[in-house]
Amino acid sequence: MDTSNTLNILKSAFLMERQGKHLYETAKTHAQDKEVKAFFQSLVDDEQEHMDLLEKQFKSYMKSGKFMAGGFENDAGAVAAPDILSDAVKKNINAAGFESTAITAAIGFEEKAVTMYAQRAKEATDPEEKKMYNWLSVWETSHLKKLMDLQESLMARIWEDNNFWPF
Repeated sequence: MDTSNTLNILKSAFLMERQGKHLYETAKTHAQDKEVKAFFQSLVDDEQEHMDLLEKQFKSYMKSGKFMAGGFENDAGAVAAPDILSDAVKKNINAAGFESTAITAAIGFEEKAVTMYAQRAKEATDPEEKKMYNWLSVWETSHLKKLMDLQESLMARIWEDNNFWPF
C-alpha cells in the first residue's frame, strides 16, 4: 500500500475516534446519574487511548515508514472493564432522552469503526499495522456489544412502560 493511503487511513481512524470521544463527552455532560456519567467516561477514556495510539503510529510511520511494534499482545476485548454496563446504568439512563439518542448514534460510530479496522487488518502488509487494526477491531466490537445490549434494554423498557407488547 502506498504511503499516502496508509496515512489517510490513520487520519480517518483518528478522526473517527475523536468524533466518538466528543459524542461520549457530550452524553456524559447531559447525564444526570453518576453511574451513567461513569459509563460514558469509560468510553471517553477508551477513545482517548485509541487516539493516542493512532497518533503515535502516525508519527512512527511518518518518520520511518513503519508501524511501531508492541502493545497489541493482550486481548483488547478483555481489557475494557467487564462491568461498565451495570444494571444501575441500564436502569438510570433516560430511555427517551439525549443519552438514549447518543447510544443510537454511538452504535453507528462503533459499527463503522469495527468494519474499517477489520478491513484494514485484512489488507495490511505490515505485521504491526495488521496487529494494531485487529486489536482496535476487537476493542470496538466490545464497545458495540455493550451499546447494543444497552439499546436493547432501553427498548424493552420503553415497550414495557408504554404497553407496546402484543400479548
